[in-house]
Amino acid sequence: MGRPAHRHRDVERRELRQVAGGQEKVKEWYGVSNADEIPSPALLVYPDRVEDNIRRMIRLAGGVARLRPHMKTTKLPEVIRMQMDQGITKFKCATIAETEMVAACRAPDVLLAYQPVGPNVARLIQLARTFPQTRFSALVDDEGTICTLSSAAVRAGLTLDLFLDLDCGMHRTGVTPGPRALELYRRIVGSPGLNAAGLHAYDGHIHDTDLAVRTRACEDALAPVLALRNELVDAGLPVPALVAGGTPTFPLHARRADVECSPGTAVFWDLGYRTTLPDLDFLPAVLLLTRVISRPATNLLCLDLGHKAVASEVPHPRVELLGLPQAKAVGHSEEHLSVETDRAREFPVGSCFYAIPWHICPTVALHNEVVVVRNGRAEERWQVVGRARTISI
Repeated sequence: MGRPAHRHRDVERRELRQVAGGQEKVKEWYGVSNADEIPSPALLVYPDRVEDNIRRMIRLAGGVARLRPHMKTTKLPEVIRMQMDQGITKFKCATIAETEMVAACRAPDVLLAYQPVGPNVARLIQLARTFPQTRFSALVDDEGTICTLSSAAVRAGLTLDLFLDLDCGMHRTGVTPGPRALELYRRIVGSPGLNAAGLHAYDGHIHDTDLAVRTRACEDALAPVLALRNELVDAGLPVPALVAGGTPTFPLHARRADVECSPGTAVFWDLGYRTTLPDLDFLPAVLLLTRVISRPATNLLCLDLGHKAVASEVPHPRVELLGLPQAKAVGHSEEHLSVETDRAREFPVGSCFYAIPWHICPTVALHNEVVVVRNGRAEERWQVVGRARTISI
């Protein structure tokens, strides 16, 4: 896809480090002086950039009260605490393990943006018992699930907050706004052990590059949701909150004072959104470190960046090699990425590259730990706690 000529303005920015022999030495912002100590492939996180992105996210949302960031991207307790340090109190998760991780950080309000089924019903109840300082909520779009959660909450002596999940055009989960949605919401309100927390509408199908087109699509998708909310209120039913959108649309939802915004990727950023969302000026804050492991031909480099290290559910380019953006992927397997470039001779076996992934969320989930880079040095490692399917519950 096309992007204005400024697309590399941040990734290619140079920083002066020192002067020696009358010549300036320069180093890219992402360079790690002790990279020779880091086994590859590795995921690198730059906390100063993460904090900058959090500030940008807060500014675009119009304040911390408007935000409920999705932590499916970051999966790191340290990043949850960074957001809490800047005043964010509400979060959104996709799994029970992610929800537990955020609660363990003492976050006041956590939404499990997933309908609990099977053993996850009991696990959600156990979370509420284990972390009483946290307000837990979940999504539902099914009458049977509402009944199951009501019974479980009553048996446990708890009250669970539930959002009605609405399908606003993505056709993945949720009920279409209309009579059936009204009926299900009434069922939540009238069920013992349950509290109607409001409505949830995720418009993940909207990510148009043209901001005007994206804006119109967002407004069209939200219109029936707002109509349903008005109908519920007119019927005397409580609708405390409306949670809507993801990273591409959250600045648009932020224009409405009564919508909670749920960006996720914005905290780390990636090549995909950098390419397709030129109006959002977040910084790449997480990169991959990879090395040349073979030069099978004069125009080929083979890197240790296979499917197990970078998300591969999309067509190429799955990564961009910083400093070598014209390199073309010609082969990709579990442990290897082969790229074609007429500059291959410049890079002997063992050479390091830094790469920005197209899709950061599933890339993070492939790594047990991240290497933390501060002031150009790898200083410590953080465990990717949220990638687990279970932690303790």
